[in-house]
Amino acid sequence: MMLKTLPFIVFRLVVYFGVALAYVLMTGVGAGVGWGVGGMGDEGFRAASTFWGGVVGFGIVGAVMYALREYLLYLVKAGHIAVLVELIDGQSLPQGRGQIDHASSVVKERFGQASLLFGIDQLIKGVLRTITGLARGIFGLVPIPGARQFIRLIEAFLKIAVGFIDEVILAYCIRTGSTNAWASSRDALVLYGQNAKPMLKNAAWLALIVYGLSFVVFLVMLAPAAAVAYLIPGGWSATGVVVALLFAWSVKVAVLEPFAITCMMQAYFKVIEGQAPDAEWESKLDGMSSKFRKLKEKAVGGQPQGDAHPASE
Repeated sequence: MMLKTLPFIVFRLVVYFGVALAYVLMTGVGAGVGWGVGGMGDEGFRAASTFWGGVVGFGIVGAVMYALREYLLYLVKAGHIAVLVELIDGQSLPQGRGQIDHASSVVKERFGQASLLFGIDQLIKGVLRTITGLARGIFGLVPIPGARQFIRLIEAFLKIAVGFIDEVILAYCIRTGSTNAWASSRDALVLYGQNAKPMLKNAAWLALIVYGLSFVVFLVMLAPAAAVAYLIPGGWSATGVVVALLFAWSVKVAVLEPFAITCMMQAYFKVIEGQAPDAEWESKLDGMSSKFRKLKEKAVGGQPQGDAHPASE
C-alpha cells in the first residue's frame, strides 16, 4: 500500500523536508544576523547574539508552521488517508500527480473546509486522551509500590501511541461516505472504545517501531548535520543535534507515520468488521469526556462547516 501511494510519499517528503530545510535556513540566517550584530561587542556578546539570532529564526518558522497546521492536516495527512482507504476497499488509484489531486477532491467532498477537519481532529484527540486515561485509573486502584511512577510512564507512552489513532478515526469518516463527519467520528470513537484493548496494543507496538527507527535516522543524520552546523557563524555546535532532529522528524512524519497509520487502519477495520457502536460505550464516553459530548452536539445539530473550532474544556 505504501508503494502504491508512492506519489503521496514523495509529496510528503517534499513538504516535510522543505519544512526542515526552512528551519535550518532561518536558524542559520538568524544566527548570521546575530553574529554580525555581535561584532559591536566582545566575544561573549557575539556568542550570545548569535545564539539568540538563531532562536529567533527558528521561532519565526515555528510560528508559520503553527499557522499552517490546519492545511498540512487537510492537504497532506487527510489526502494520504483518503487514497489508503480506497486501496483497502480494492479501488484503483490515479498515478503520479493525479493521485494527489484525486485525494484532495475526496477530502473536500467529505469535510469541506480545512477548519472543519481540524475542528473534528481536535475533538477526536480529546476523546482519545480520555480513553487512554482509563488505563491510569485502573492502575491507580492497584496498591503496588512505585505505582504512581509506573502510571506516569504508561500514560506518557500511551499518549505517544494514541498520536496515530486520530487519523484512523478520520479514515473511518472517509470510508463510510457519510455527509455528517461529526456523526461518523462519534461512531468511530465508540467502536474504538469498545475495541480499545487490541487497538492500544497495536498502537503501542507501532509506536516502538516508529520511534526506534526515528532514533536510527537521527544517528545517521548526525554526520551531515554536523557539517551544516560548521557553516553557521560562530561554530554553534548544538545546531548539529537540532538539524539531525529536524531531518529525523521529517523522515518520521513523511514515511514512518504513514506506515504506522496504514497498519493501524488495517487492524481497526478488521477488528470492527460486523460490529455496531455499543450504546453502553457511548454512554460511558458521554459521561467521561466533554469533547465527546461536544462531538455529539455537533452531530445531532448538523453543525455548519464554518463553525468548526471546538471549545476548550
